[in-house]
Amino acid sequence: MIGHCLDGVPLEACGLLGGDPATGKATLCYPARNDAASARLYTVNPQDHLRAGRDAEARGLDLIGVFHSHTHTDAYPSPTDVAQAPDPAWHYVIVSLRDMAPVIRSFRIQDGNIAEEPVVLEGG
Repeated sequence: MIGHCLDGVPLEACGLLGGDPATGKATLCYPARNDAASARLYTVNPQDHLRAGRDAEARGLDLIGVFHSHTHTDAYPSPTDVAQAPDPAWHYVIVSLRDMAPVIRSFRIQDGNIAEEPVVLEGG
């Protein structure tokens, strides 16, 4: 996920997360193309979205979230991110590349309300 975001600089990069919706644990990362081709917003490519959904389903999993980078700002949802949040059950992960070390934060967004949730990275 971080590598994909770094590869996208100077534009925002994005992708989808597959996992178990009951636990909220993401076990798959699906890098996607940013159809917006912008440094300020992202649009997950529909073909990449479809492929990720099919792969997750074939593995008995669901798409449970989306990630994208902020190249020059904090890892916090922008007003555009909030307006584009399609599913209140999803996890919205933001990778900030503003500083030397990337910062990862995850949020739930429902009816315009932003709630941060813990991020736990497991080795594998």
